[in-house]
Amino acid sequence: MHPSHRIQTARMCALVRLFAFVTILAAGVAAAARPGAAQWSTVGGDQGNTRYSSLAQINSQNVAGLGAAWVSEKVGPPPSSRAMPLIDGDLMIFTAPPFVCAVNITTGQVAWRYRLAPDTVPGAPVAGSPDREGVAVGEGLVFVGLSDSNLVALNEKTGELAWKASLVDPGGSATGGASGAPLYADGLVSIGTNGDNGNRGQIVAVDAKTGREAWRFFVIPSPGQPGSETWPKNNSWKRGGGAVWLVGTFDPTMDTVFYVTGNGVPQYGGENRPGDNLYLCSVVALDAKTGKLRWHYQVIRHDIWEADIAEAPVLFDAKIDGQPRKGIAAMRTDGYLFMLDRTTGKPLGAMEERKVAQDALQKTAATQPYPVGAEPVLPDCNEWKKQTLPRGFELGCFFTPASPDKPNVLAPVYGMRATPMAFDPQTQYFYVTGNAALQWFRRVEDPDFFSLSFSQRVPGLNKLSYGILAAIDTRNDRIAWKKEFHGGRPSGALATAGGLIFQMPGDGNIQAYDAKDGSLVWQFQTGSTGGSPPIAFEKGGEQYIATIAGGAVWAFKLRGTVAARPAPPLPPEQDFAGAVTDTANIETASLARDMGLTGSHYVTDEYEFSPYRARVKAGTKVSWRNNGRLVHTIVAVDGSWTTGALSPLDIGTVTFDKPGTYTYTCKEYPWMYGQIIVEPAVEKGAQGESAAK
Repeated sequence: MHPSHRIQTARMCALVRLFAFVTILAAGVAAAARPGAAQWSTVGGDQGNTRYSSLAQINSQNVAGLGAAWVSEKVGPPPSSRAMPLIDGDLMIFTAPPFVCAVNITTGQVAWRYRLAPDTVPGAPVAGSPDREGVAVGEGLVFVGLSDSNLVALNEKTGELAWKASLVDPGGSATGGASGAPLYADGLVSIGTNGDNGNRGQIVAVDAKTGREAWRFFVIPSPGQPGSETWPKNNSWKRGGGAVWLVGTFDPTMDTVFYVTGNGVPQYGGENRPGDNLYLCSVVALDAKTGKLRWHYQVIRHDIWEADIAEAPVLFDAKIDGQPRKGIAAMRTDGYLFMLDRTTGKPLGAMEERKVAQDALQKTAATQPYPVGAEPVLPDCNEWKKQTLPRGFELGCFFTPASPDKPNVLAPVYGMRATPMAFDPQTQYFYVTGNAALQWFRRVEDPDFFSLSFSQRVPGLNKLSYGILAAIDTRNDRIAWKKEFHGGRPSGALATAGGLIFQMPGDGNIQAYDAKDGSLVWQFQTGSTGGSPPIAFEKGGEQYIATIAGGAVWAFKLRGTVAARPAPPLPPEQDFAGAVTDTANIETASLARDMGLTGSHYVTDEYEFSPYRARVKAGTKVSWRNNGRLVHTIVAVDGSWTTGALSPLDIGTVTFDKPGTYTYTCKEYPWMYGQIIVEPAVEKGAQGESAAK
């Protein structure tokens, strides 16, 4: 999949010539598109989503004096690390499901809090829960998308409900819940809907004052509409996915809104939807008044990797060959930055088609588009080959199809998702954050079965993952600098005119980096893992940096005096993840249930021990029953014991006398791992000395 060095050199020369005349104008987006550049008027900082603040009071020379000014009270259940607050007047407004909260930016006191749903369980929002990413403001109202396919408006001063509008398609197309923060633009509020549950992704715009629907755009076109020829003549278009996960952008000079679209459904199954499948995984430009499609650009054809565009698009202005060009940038989840002319949808630089791995069952696209000479943020298979991988697995690359015939593929995670990027017109860099990791990339015969839990059963896989913060030079689409760190998914970047990049790496710290070279110049410990993308605002002549961590808002200014907190304990890096079951009876096959996105699908997984982590006392005889259809020989990874070959319904046993942790696998299918945790049978110090036999 990778060209020879000679071809790479030729491409680089062409790229250098192409971008020789490219300069980024001083403003990241047109001034008209950034009415609140000094504050933080939208979840992306401005209507272009640049996440750039023109405030420069806090800079690389004095950032060492930055301290916490105040910490708000707890706002209820901790907001998601994807929560993105905005500032309007004296209020910071954000979602903390089941609440929408407004905090006074002078005191940190909660001004109002409105409950939109019953209490939620972490990771499982109930119906009517507000979107985790945030809100929009306009017309004196706060607009919030809900998981039950409604959009509501709250009075900005009091938090009281003003109106509620349904996002459900009156024409009958399956409509998911609201996916991202709303976008307020010139009297209309638009928002995207979820498509992963076998729905049809949509963008719906309503009148900001009344909630009355103004227009609706379907990510998957109906038969006979432009783009429908990229879908087969069956009903796959009705439930083909195309979620609109993220907030859009607005250019008032063009009267155009821009959105990026999501993955196909089934997520890993493409056999029933051959074709490019427009407008999945695309940047779409829509008339702001009518919702009519003006142009599109698809970054992945016939998606079968759940590789949606998962970071909000960013508007920026460029100059090419002496001519001003309006640009829009989108990050593909494999780490390639696409920069397009937002007037025409054409790439600003040269593109090439690269052949990708093929699978006849999956109806794979022959090629995928790549920016010529661009450098990806995430490592592909060539870098992962340098790591020691668990025995029994084969290494795949980006765009390796998941195949029922290849149950042991580890492939790179499409990790540029959920964390917003920033653009700094001073450095001409985009600042992006993501996660580099491997996943057990596996599907079964049922194309509608989709699960991400397989990777939990790959020993040591979590130790290979790491977070990334990188600067991409817009003049050549290559990495200017990059930082790697452990401790969780990073938060997303904030760029400021003070020459700083702020972000949270997941270990409780909020950090500042030099925008030009990436050197770490400041950090502060909040005491809570995770943390939302930082924002900047001004109050009383002072610049503040703020983030949400541990269920509270932290605000920082020069000479702030609130003390840092002790660092939170981080989970140990274990070879295995997931639940531990107290049992001495293990089966060689398991009934597996999918994630329930398109209904509950079940399969008998021949390559899963059930449970795959078992805990017993020393001296216990552990039994393995072959509950599958294949022969399984259970053997210790170090070769110290085995059950011998087990035919279907056979039972093999091993007695474990010595406390410790034992990893085992299947001789015939060495990618099939399990773990036995043996605890002392008596008080510590009276343990027997015999080894497992």
